[in-house]
Amino acid sequence: MKVCLVTGASCGIGLATALEPLRGGHVVYGAARRVARMAPLRDAGGHALAMDAREGEDLERAVATVVEEQGRIDVLVNNAGTVLHGAVEDVPLALARDQLEVNLLAPARLVQLVLPRMRERRAGTIVNVSSIGGEIALPLGAWYYAAKHALEAFSDTLRMEVAPFGIDVVVVQPGIITTGFEDGTAAQLREFSGAGAYREMAESMAERAEAGLSEGSAPAVVADVVRRAVESGRPETRYAVGWMAEKLLELNRTLPDREFDALVTRVR
Repeated sequence: MKVCLVTGASCGIGLATALEPLRGGHVVYGAARRVARMAPLRDAGGHALAMDAREGEDLERAVATVVEEQGRIDVLVNNAGTVLHGAVEDVPLALARDQLEVNLLAPARLVQLVLPRMRERRAGTIVNVSSIGGEIALPLGAWYYAAKHALEAFSDTLRMEVAPFGIDVVVVQPGIITTGFEDGTAAQLREFSGAGAYREMAESMAERAEAGLSEGSAPAVVADVVRRAVESGRPETRYAVGWMAEKLLELNRTLPDREFDALVTRVR
């Protein structure tokens, strides 16, 4: 039995990831701003904590609560995140800072909070939920991709630092997953870049977002990978999972930059 703390656990990948370890007999605490939406987690025997990733005191309180009630944290799953769409020229830097705060600095702070006890016990697993966007980049999403690229570099360094203490660091790279995470995409694209120099590209992407995807994987596929990583004696350092994940990563790794650019910037 392991004691797990999962952030962003109110919906989508986070909720599925919090529910999955319960089926394996683990103790799970989910943390999110929208506590009411974690009712399925409570109903399944988990614990729900109110936490805003932007608030340092909330992060400290969440970790302290789990340690007080369980005596330890064996697994930290950094899943909470936001997404921001718009051209680099158009997006206010205040929003860019918020993106980095939620997607990079909050996970980093939680890592700092859980590491001392993991080191003492010489055991623990840190799972950072990135994205295929941690390796690739698409137009009109620079700050999201910058944050995910940074999270992966952070994870690589962290993995090397904590390996001598018996702590594993795992990066999960979901592909196209059917959640509500991108529901505001079209509105953001039009708000920031719908009337300026990038309007043609923004409108094309907004229309695609509104049309929706005909295919995509359920959040459960990510949850299953996280559980397998947590229960493994020697997990992989990276897991690409979900529809198009491995294919898009392979294209990015093998195509020349300009060919990949041309592929993903077709307006129609």
